Amino acid sequence: MATAIKRLLVGRALRTEQAIHERLTKKTALAVFSSDALSSTAYATEEILLVLAAAATATANGSFHYVVPVSIGIAVLLAIVATSYRQTIHAYPSGGGAYIVAKENLGTTPGLIAAGALLVDYVLTVSVSIAAGVAAITSAVQGTQYAWLNDHKVIMCLIFIAFIAIANLRGVRESGALFAAPTYVFVVSFLFMIVFGLINYFIYGGATPVPNAEELKIAEGYHLQPMTLFLLLAAFSNGCAALTGIEAISNGVQAFKKPEAHNAATTLIWMAILLTAMFLGTSVMAYLYHVHPKGSETVISQFARIMFTGPLGWFYYVVQAATAAILVLAANTAFADFPRLSSLLARDRFLPRQFSNRGDRLVFSNGIVLLAIFSGLLVIAFGGDTSRLIPLYAVGVFLSFTLSQSGMVVHWLREQVNAHANWKKPLAINAVGALATFIVLCVFVATKFIHGAWIVVVVIPLLVFFFKSIHKHYAMVAKQLSTDGLEQLRPIKHTVIVPISGIHRGVVSAFQYARSIGSDRVQAVYVDIEEQATASLKEKWERWGDGVQLVVLPSPYRELTRPLLRHIGRLARENSGTIITVVLPEFIPARWWQHFLHNQSSLLLKGSLLFKKGVIVTSVPYHLEH
Repeated sequence: MATAIKRLLVGRALRTEQAIHERLTKKTALAVFSSDALSSTAYATEEILLVLAAAATATANGSFHYVVPVSIGIAVLLAIVATSYRQTIHAYPSGGGAYIVAKENLGTTPGLIAAGALLVDYVLTVSVSIAAGVAAITSAVQGTQYAWLNDHKVIMCLIFIAFIAIANLRGVRESGALFAAPTYVFVVSFLFMIVFGLINYFIYGGATPVPNAEELKIAEGYHLQPMTLFLLLAAFSNGCAALTGIEAISNGVQAFKKPEAHNAATTLIWMAILLTAMFLGTSVMAYLYHVHPKGSETVISQFARIMFTGPLGWFYYVVQAATAAILVLAANTAFADFPRLSSLLARDRFLPRQFSNRGDRLVFSNGIVLLAIFSGLLVIAFGGDTSRLIPLYAVGVFLSFTLSQSGMVVHWLREQVNAHANWKKPLAINAVGALATFIVLCVFVATKFIHGAWIVVVVIPLLVFFFKSIHKHYAMVAKQLSTDGLEQLRPIKHTVIVPISGIHRGVVSAFQYARSIGSDRVQAVYVDIEEQATASLKEKWERWGDGVQLVVLPSPYRELTRPLLRHIGRLARENSGTIITVVLPEFIPARWWQHFLHNQSSLLLKGSLLFKKGVIVTSVPYHLEH
């Protein structure tokens, strides 16, 4: 039953050699790896306005005029980061994620910091994207019979997270095909909205009604105040959410068809161009139409309502549907990269080995499931509210940006030592990228720390400690399992114990098995809880005991496990150097639910003996028929 449901949701298993056929073309890869970055245009401008709204009263709404200059600054930063990561793709064609670049060039700890920062950011990416997508849906239904959806944001978020997770569990190529169409519909409709809006403005003009104080929404953690440089920096850091996801292509170079590096670099440039045009266009539109952030409706929804009226009124719903779809599907970028990064950490023994295993569909299933769980918990904790999640967002990704670009600087300096012909230009590009992202990181920490960024600042060191603890464990295991210095193997002498609760066919089978491995060193052990049952057992023993020694242990307090453990411990002390094998007779019911009708004493005994040195536990199952 479970297998049938799994096949229905995930699909049939794929052979290992089919992995090469799961590679992506540039068009599909743009949808898979760029949906996060491109979709951020739907909320990045709004996040700038939310901070500027704190000074709206003091400046008579003049603070909103800063949205375009702030956006231009972010666009310049975007160009720097994109150019820097293009260098990374060519330098690391096997996949130049921040973890690999920082670990190889700066050391293990910086690499783990970068990995921890990215893992945190991927979880936040899913939560923020899904929450923003749900906000687009609830904005579109304001004033309709479906307005009640606004009260069920968390449930909607969880449903969408489960949908994206299942799509990714089906495999890279299938998820790419699923997400390609909505991504391109969003890009085309969004660009059309911007062009149409600009033409419409210069022909007819237009502005939204200025919201009153009750309608105006201010960023989480801010209050009404005068316009200051610090507030501008805070608006800048909020708007830098537009850059999240820009590193995704460099992390997933090996997911592209050959030539991987060339295709990845080309896709990155197209993504940067589209992202810049859409982000600046949105900010200019917000400025021209005097759109202000409201609690009940997104900024995109507001100026789309103004522009698309009359015969074109239907296009408003196209924009909202495309925006909601891309925001929900933007989580796919994190679902593509989180499992891949987890597998690299597991390969290097910084995460449990299970994360390096590919599932039936040639994807890292464990990473996908873990990401879905963590992002779902985050959505529940923050009520599915984008503005409450944003202060945590992008701190981790800019930390990874800085470490990655700093690592690339070291990489090019090494190339200089190796007399590499072309190292000065890429060195300069990555140095500018490292400096720019470091400055922005400092702005992030300074402006967002008390508004929630402190959580990320605390979590990342804890993750690094977690990674190192796992690595230490694997190193200890490898050392203790090594055959170096191992003495010559000697024959094993062991005493076999068969705990019994009575005489039945399962017990007789266990006796036969015990005699085959223990010769004459076999004893049956029975715990005396009831005198009549013990007497009945002794009568049957003469016939079915097969010469095996019967040991009856008193148990005045009617305990089963403790008397057996004491007896096993006593035997271990008396027979130093001898292995004690405990053979457990078990009968297996025909139906799974029938297990609940029987005692699980064997299971308890197994758990108790698991950590006892020199004791081996084996089960002899006797399968019952229907």
